[in-house]
Amino acid sequence: MKPYYEHAGITIYHGDCREILPSLKADAVVTDPPYGDTSLAWDSRVVGWLGLVSVPQLWCFGSMRFWMDMADQFRSDGWTYGQEIVWEKHNGSSFHADRFKRVHEFAVQWYRGAWSALHLDVPTTPDATRRTVRRKERPQHTGEIAHSTYTSVDGGPRLARSVLHVRSCHGEAVHPTQKPVGIVAPLVSYSAPAGGVVLDPFMGSGTTLRAAKDLGRKAIGIEIEERYCEIAAKRLAQEVLDFEGAARQTTERTPRSGNKEN
Repeated sequence: MKPYYEHAGITIYHGDCREILPSLKADAVVTDPPYGDTSLAWDSRVVGWLGLVSVPQLWCFGSMRFWMDMADQFRSDGWTYGQEIVWEKHNGSSFHADRFKRVHEFAVQWYRGAWSALHLDVPTTPDATRRTVRRKERPQHTGEIAHSTYTSVDGGPRLARSVLHVRSCHGEAVHPTQKPVGIVAPLVSYSAPAGGVVLDPFMGSGTTLRAAKDLGRKAIGIEIEERYCEIAAKRLAQEVLDFEGAARQTTERTPRSGNKEN
């Protein structure tokens, strides 16, 4: 199939991912499929794509409702649960007046084969330095705790925490569910080696591809709506962005807003 866009290691295909995925290979998937949480036309869950993905590991965004319904499908298509991170937004959705305001989404990692065979760029805090440490005794309720190879100069956290606070794209989004580069970039760098290929079967406005380009990875995106292919191509035509500035959003707390989330 002829690419819609192809330049400097970044490729975009316009079409149904289920028709295109069988011909593609990559090092990792980072994607944000429709959750199926609303009655909107664009928010219909897509079935049949998980078994077509040829990568060792996959990060997928989703709501709790999405994961309660879809977890068995991931497992039946040969995926093993790895871990999850929580994206905490600066604002959120208020669809109900009698429930907690939802200001988070999940991104869950799944993998195939042996965990030890995966490429994993261990996420650490900015002050981390390499040194083998062991400060905890083994709790009675769990197994052996792996040795850590990171510590920090002030005794603070070594590994990056699983809850990342990143501002949403409120007021700037060009796609209904657009993710900020700051929440996607850590997943790209964690799961794909430098120069490796990241795949996004539900590309939208191209955030995964943009993050991959900024981090020196190649990327492939698939999008069924042509208008978003054009938007993504324009985003990718820009020069490499200041990723470090975007990444700092994951650690810098920002004032909360009462505005409704996109």
